[in-house]
Order: sequence, then C-alpha cells, then structure tokens
Amino acid sequence: MSEYLPFLAALLALLLGLAIGKAWERYKLRDGRWVDRRRAREMPHYILGLNFLVSNQIDLAIDELSQAAQEDADALEVHMILGNLYREKGQVGKAITIHQSLLQRAKLGRLEHAYVLLCLGLDYKRGGFVDRALDAFNEVLRLDSQNEYALLNLQKLHEEQHEWSAAYDTRQRLNKLAAIDSRPQSQVILAFLENEIGLEAMRRRDYSEAARRFQCAIDIDARVVPAYLNLGDVRVAEGRDLDAAEVWEELVRVEPDRAYLTFDRLEGLAVRIGDPDRFTRLCRQLIDDNPQDWRGRLALSRHMEASSRTHEALDLLFAALTQNPHALSIHQAIWRALGQLRHPSDLVNRYSEITRYAVFYHDPHVCVRCRYRSTELLWQCPHCHDWNTFVEERIAPAQDVAEIEA
Repeated sequence: MSEYLPFLAALLALLLGLAIGKAWERYKLRDGRWVDRRRAREMPHYILGLNFLVSNQIDLAIDELSQAAQEDADALEVHMILGNLYREKGQVGKAITIHQSLLQRAKLGRLEHAYVLLCLGLDYKRGGFVDRALDAFNEVLRLDSQNEYALLNLQKLHEEQHEWSAAYDTRQRLNKLAAIDSRPQSQVILAFLENEIGLEAMRRRDYSEAARRFQCAIDIDARVVPAYLNLGDVRVAEGRDLDAAEVWEELVRVEPDRAYLTFDRLEGLAVRIGDPDRFTRLCRQLIDDNPQDWRGRLALSRHMEASSRTHEALDLLFAALTQNPHALSIHQAIWRALGQLRHPSDLVNRYSEITRYAVFYHDPHVCVRCRYRSTELLWQCPHCHDWNTFVEERIAPAQDVAEIEA
C-alpha cells in the first residue's frame, strides 16, 4: 500500500489544483466579497439579449441587456456590449458615457482596462473625435502592445487624416503580428501606403524621394498598379521619357488587365518622342496575347482615327464590340467614326446586326469586401477603407434574349 501513496498524493494534488483553478475562473474577489463571474451569463436577459443580437434585432438586444445590467451592475462584459450596441445605433453619447463609467471602476485588470479603452476609442472614432480616439488607441497599445484591433483602427485613423507615414509605421507593427496566411494582404497594404507617401513627395517636387517610394511599393508587391503609373509620371517630370515608357510597359506585362490605365500616357509619349508605332505595337501585342481584350482595340482605334485611318479604326471597334457589346464607350466611338465617314449604309447595317441584343451601361466598380459601388476605379474604399479591393462588376443582363425581345 505504501508504494501507491506517492501516486495517490499526486492525483489528489492534481484534482485539488483543478478545483482551485475552476473556482478562480468562476469567482473573483471584489470589495471583500466573492463575485460569481458566470452569474451574468446565466441570466435570462443576458441570453435573450445575445440571441437578439445574433439575429440583428439591435433594439430588442439593448432592452434585454439593459435589464441584465440592472440585475448585475458588476458584470463588466454586459456593460461593454451594451455600450457597443448604442454606438452601432448611432447613440455615441450614451456609448461614451457607459464606457467612461467602466473606466472609473476600481481594480480593473490590465486587459480589462485595455478592452474598455478600445471600446471607448471606437466610440470617439464614430463620433468624429479624432484626437481622443488616437489617444485611446495609443493607451490601449501601452497596456497591450499586441492588440491588433487597436493597431488596425489606429492605422485607419491615420489614413483618414492622410498621415501616410504614421499609417505605414502602424501597418508595419501590425504586419509583425499578422498570421502567416494574412501577410500577403498586409504586404499589399504596405505597398499602397508607400505609394501614398511617394505622392506626398511628388507634390513637394521631391522627385528622387517620390521615385524611391514608388519603387519600394513595386518591390513590396508587383501588382500595385498606381505605383507604376506614378513612377512613370515622375520620370516624365524629370525629362526621362524613355524610362517612363519602360515603367508603363512593365505594368502592361505584369497586369495586362489594367493596361488600359496606361494607354493615354503611352500614346502621348509615343507621339512626343516621334515613335507612334511604339504604341501600335503595344496594343497589337495585347490583342494577340488576349483576343478578348476590347480595351486594347478601343485604344488602338482611337490612335488610328487620329491618323485618319478611320476604316481600320472601325474594324477594330466592331471586333471590340463583338467581345463586349455592352460597353457604352465602344458604341460612342463607333458613331463618332461613322459620322466622319458620313454613315455609309453597309457599315451602319453591320453595326445594327452586331448590336441587335446589346444593352448599354457604364461599367461600375465594386469593393469586394463591403460591396461599395463607384463609377471610378478607386484604390482605397471610402466605406471600409481597405486597399486594392475594387474590381469591375460586369453586370450582364438578367433576362435572356427572348425576354429582351419581348
């Protein structure tokens, strides 16, 4: 029996440790009395409030959680959630009052203090109190230096204030904490912030610093289209037209779907350096690599039309129309060319046959994260503030041909 005593003693110690740990998890000594942490979670009003919150019934959730907060005034999490709900409803004053009162509590833990400050910072941000929000998020980071939510909101505040260098530094801190699978997206954001810093230098006419920033953005992520465009603009401002052409042509190779952003620049530069065929060769190469590229045909047709080669321009436009019969810009270019030729009947009939079932519309752009729509291709979403999330939303007609004819 004596040989089992050490084993029994170890087992009893383990069970006693588990019991103490569970008791420590459930109970907290506050003002000389033990408080049951689970009491709030077991209240019917708290459970109902969470159910209403999940079903997005904010008003009912506020009613239930308010009653839960009255039944247990010490329940920190209930008051935090209640304040957050008031903020989401737009009642920022109430949210600030609730969260400020939580900060007055004695013996708040370090992390509890940090999360209440985070909620308060979000209140200030929603209310437009930028300086107070910045102070709150910085205080959160002082208490919890690895708080990703505080860093993310701090970065967005700096972006909204166009404080690009501060936003870049904050994103670098956040990048070190990001999970491995989310780091590529974080690199994209860093590249776009480098581009914005470069634009600031460009406005100061500090072309060397601007070029360095744009090149850094490209090195971080080769798909950051604005950096190529801006770097080429810097080279033009420095009188280095051929270097600018190489930068823009590199963009065409890296991101052929965004090549249309360089067309006006490359065409003007080709004419300026006395080599207009350089732009023609570029467009031809794009069309050969991607027969569905209607934008390349449209750009080349305009180039030819300017050279009085209207019939060749129309052939390109009809080919572009076959690939994308819904693009209004192609129809406008065709009618402009037909007008120059005085509307020959054979070409008008050809146009009518191609466009028999066409529906005209402007290509809108949409943020893939929050679905915010814009008629322009934006680099940063004004709604969710994420970078490089805008894509063309090609809205095909919902009806079939028979419905359109009807």
